[in-house]
Amino acid sequence: MPDPVAGNTKVVAVPALDETMMAMDVVDTIRHADRLVERELGGAERQQRLRERLREIYKSQGIEVSDSVLDQGITALEEKRFAYTPKGEGWKRSLATAWATRSRWGRFALAGLGVLLVGWGVFHFTVVAPRQREAAAVARELNTELPRTLRAEYDRVLAGTQDAQPRADAARLLAEGEAAARAGNLTEARARRTALNDLAARLAAAYSVRIVNRPGEPSAIWRVPASNPRARNYYLIVEAVDRDGRPVEVQVTSEEDGITARVSRWGLHVPEAEFERVRRDKLANGIIEQPVIGEKPAGSLATRWTVQTTGGAILSW
Repeated sequence: MPDPVAGNTKVVAVPALDETMMAMDVVDTIRHADRLVERELGGAERQQRLRERLREIYKSQGIEVSDSVLDQGITALEEKRFAYTPKGEGWKRSLATAWATRSRWGRFALAGLGVLLVGWGVFHFTVVAPRQREAAAVARELNTELPRTLRAEYDRVLAGTQDAQPRADAARLLAEGEAAARAGNLTEARARRTALNDLAARLAAAYSVRIVNRPGEPSAIWRVPASNPRARNYYLIVEAVDRDGRPVEVQVTSEEDGITARVSRWGLHVPEAEFERVRRDKLANGIIEQPVIGEKPAGSLATRWTVQTTGGAILSW
């Protein structure tokens, strides 16, 4: 009967709940009988034949189903009304699935995390930490230690000599070393510090240069230079000793091959006349009357010679 307030209203008949549930059961029966669906829905009179087949199925189970219920089930199946279509994969579904299956993969994830943590710890303590300590040590040396030690070695040089040339050399080495330290060039800064240290040590050294005069050892030799086979170079074999007669190593460069070494004994290049004088002196009685031919005082880099010499030297003979 029309509602007096709303006016004319179309009334829709709602199937009873039992019929709806029965229709859903019909759909489920058809869905789980794949062969039945394939056979009965394949012909032109498919609905009628399917209805009869379904009636036989339910009758065998002692269930009476009306044609309207069977029609509702067949229609619902075709329209996929009661079918469940899963939603597509998404991050929420993936997260939920991962949480639900955590008992399966959790152990492996924890083990993998443990391996990563151990690996990171080993890498940190064996690679990262040593590199950090080394970098900190280099920075400390460049910013603090090298400037201080460069200045200290420079002051040693100034305190050890009044000669202009060594002081100028020290000033140059100091400036180069400080510039290298500011630029982060550790190798060059250290090299300048070593050079200053060597300069200070050479200035502080005091020794005498004497001709070697011991049985079985030569006191003088001559050599034929490779560049002029008709010439001869004459050398006195000398050694540096301190005031107590102990050997002193000094820096000597060979004029034959340019090699520089710290030695206490070397060959000093002299004129032929000096060579002959020493040779005759030793032949006379086996003793060289005046073996000391040079003095190197503290505070100077130069040796004061009492014989004529070019200053050239050799390191082997």
